[in-house]
Amino acid sequence: MTEPVLVLNAGSSSVKYRLLDPSDGAVLASGLVERIGEQVGRLEHRVGGAAPHVVEGRIDDHEAALAAVLDAFDQQGPRLRDAGIRAVAHRVVHGGERFVAPTLLDDEIVAAIADLSVLAPLHNPPSVEGIRVARRALPALPHVAVFDTAFHRTLPPHAFSYAVPREWAAEHGVRRYGFHGTSVAWVTREAARLLGRRPDEVDLVVLHLGNGASATAVRAGRSVDTSMGLTPLEGLVMGTRSGDVDPALAAHLSRTAGLSAEQVEQALNRDSGLRGLAGSNDVREVLARAAAGDPEARLALDVYCYRLRKYVGAYAAALGRLDAVVFTAGVGEHAAAVREQAMAGLGLLGIAIDRARNESDAAAARWISPDGAPVAVLVVPTDEEREMARQALEVVGGR
Repeated sequence: MTEPVLVLNAGSSSVKYRLLDPSDGAVLASGLVERIGEQVGRLEHRVGGAAPHVVEGRIDDHEAALAAVLDAFDQQGPRLRDAGIRAVAHRVVHGGERFVAPTLLDDEIVAAIADLSVLAPLHNPPSVEGIRVARRALPALPHVAVFDTAFHRTLPPHAFSYAVPREWAAEHGVRRYGFHGTSVAWVTREAARLLGRRPDEVDLVVLHLGNGASATAVRAGRSVDTSMGLTPLEGLVMGTRSGDVDPALAAHLSRTAGLSAEQVEQALNRDSGLRGLAGSNDVREVLARAAAGDPEARLALDVYCYRLRKYVGAYAAALGRLDAVVFTAGVGEHAAAVREQAMAGLGLLGIAIDRARNESDAAAARWISPDGAPVAVLVVPTDEEREMARQALEVVGGR
């Protein structure tokens, strides 16, 4: 018996969705609505292995986007009313200190998530809009919020506390929250399976490397430190985000360049990282240009990989022992050159990469370290949608 879950991920101008059975990962349908609010929007709906159904035209808002999604299900299948859907799972980036587990949604909970927009002004507002629209469109189904911050609820105080005035934490929620937790939860279980152990038996450093990037120290299957902080800006170098910088940077640029705090924040989020150093946030382009001798791309790649190497070393020290380093997400799963350069020089920790294994284009979870290496290096494809569906099903009492 299948128990499908509809997974929705609403962004500021897009809605991604997948209808799947979390027990075996079978995807019944998936799709994407993009360019919401622009002159020409686009919906792409896929059913199984069939060619995608594409509709283009103006999509004014999230309400119109979800209406287009529901129409695609009705016209192209599978019909949602006949699919036996158990729940609708919604991705929410920031749960603050209140939401530390997947949560059944009602009006009060939705309002509380909206209040957390002060901590995630770019991410929570579109999530809340998507939730409100979906609850109106599918009122008979239970809706569950799955929070990116929830996996990091186990951070100890010495890891989540900043050395700042105590009232900032008490009155303004200033602390480390961490993100990408849904991905790290999935990858931790899959890495343990690959190692032949239970999740509570493994100590890992998980590197989620996409356009956003984070490192997480996992002890006995639980997050004990992570590179992203109050916001997703802290930590590793990313596609357009700077990662760690001197906190005095905003004041310095205010004095010397006349930039406001908002202008600096926007530049650090959207015009920094690989884009700031090399002019592109596409790792494939940066790698190709670096290989061709472009000095800006070479520097960008060196900075990116050096930051990764530092975090792996720091988290190995924080954990005290290490079973595996795990690469996941778009860059982590597909950029062999990044994996090789980032792990170079970590032999003193027992970390090494087998070049032939690393350069394999296999899609499955796999080892890329040499036989007998003290610390395994793994590539584990993430599946955030399946993890969200699994968590939602647990909330509503499914298998």
